[in-house]
Amino acid sequence: MGELGFMGMMVAPEYGGSGLDTVSYVLAMEEISKIDASASVVMSVNNSLVCWGLEKYGTEEQKQKYLPRLASGEILGAFCLSEPEAGSDATSQRTTAIDQGDHYILNGTKNWITNGGTADVYLVIAQTYPEKGHHGINALIVEKGMPGFEVGLKENKLGIRGSDTHSLMFTDVKVPKENRIGEDGFGFKFAMKTLSGGRIGIASQALGIASGAYELAKKYSKERKAFGTEICNHQAIAFKLADMYTEIEAARLLIMKAARDKDNDDNYDLSSAAAKVYASKVAMDVTVEAVQIHGGYGFVKEYHVERLMRVGQELPDSTMEMEIMAGSVKMDFGVKSFNKKVVAEETINVPAGTYDCMVVTEHTETKMMITKKTTSKLWYAKGVGLVKQEEYNKKGDLVGLTVLTNFKD
Repeated sequence: MGELGFMGMMVAPEYGGSGLDTVSYVLAMEEISKIDASASVVMSVNNSLVCWGLEKYGTEEQKQKYLPRLASGEILGAFCLSEPEAGSDATSQRTTAIDQGDHYILNGTKNWITNGGTADVYLVIAQTYPEKGHHGINALIVEKGMPGFEVGLKENKLGIRGSDTHSLMFTDVKVPKENRIGEDGFGFKFAMKTLSGGRIGIASQALGIASGAYELAKKYSKERKAFGTEICNHQAIAFKLADMYTEIEAARLLIMKAARDKDNDDNYDLSSAAAKVYASKVAMDVTVEAVQIHGGYGFVKEYHVERLMRVGQELPDSTMEMEIMAGSVKMDFGVKSFNKKVVAEETINVPAGTYDCMVVTEHTETKMMITKKTTSKLWYAKGVGLVKQEEYNKKGDLVGLTVLTNFKD
């Protein structure tokens, strides 16, 4: 895959990559996932988590050192965020990276790490300043072979078995300061932004699994005969195929929307989360229906749909994506951030200044501007998916414009 350019599709040619956009990456991920989801998940992690994160936020020295070999497939990368007690809650990192002047001392455990045993380069998220919460998290580049770094046993999974998943143990691992990605305390932001791109890759994998199962089911339905005709002519099967096709095309459009947002440098946190949640569900539903259409043959390993169904069941792990989507209000104040779920009328204090803010609800996106140090009242109208924002002074007088705008591309 490295020789064909699939391991560094979005990496710039100057670092040995193909220099392609996210849409091209999605197309390749779908086609490969139709046949082998294990190969595609290795490709996904290497491309959208490791290579992209390094190229976007790494120093020039880090890019020159790692990207050419990663993009060529000479070495593999792994992204190490999940822990026994910090999966979806990425702020609760127990792995520590204690600052020792010119290096960090890394201690802790990571689990569910794709490429855990085969990777050579690991991007590890760890807590340096617990008192600062998520602002004290750093991202470090750890290399295989560093003293104190051990790889645990391979997980015995239901599906995607060709991709190795391991726990990783760090005991007093000395990591040079030059291996830190970004400024001190940048690790959480690095992880969240990198994961948003990673969701596009996993959504594309789910799309490939679903579309591969659909194509096999449709082909089989035209070959298998029952009651004197091909089973595709029976409404029970035709309705299944129609629903499968519709769900797959809807997932594809969500994924392409997220890919286009990323390529256009638009905010793609919400669109990538929506794509992953929906495509994962579609993969699960469509692969089950494909097995049903195959009847008893769908249950034996001779037919590929059995494998696709197993890998399809592993994807709908979308706790974090649902938290991003489900009525959360997210405002980016430059170095400051605000994240609050609005379930009823809320009063929210905002700092002084002029900010471009994005308010995200379950149903729509609304762009609005906060221009004064005032109290902002937000209403979430669930039925129509609108957010109304007004600005008041301390006396309760309306001093700002009312914004009631659906944002559409």
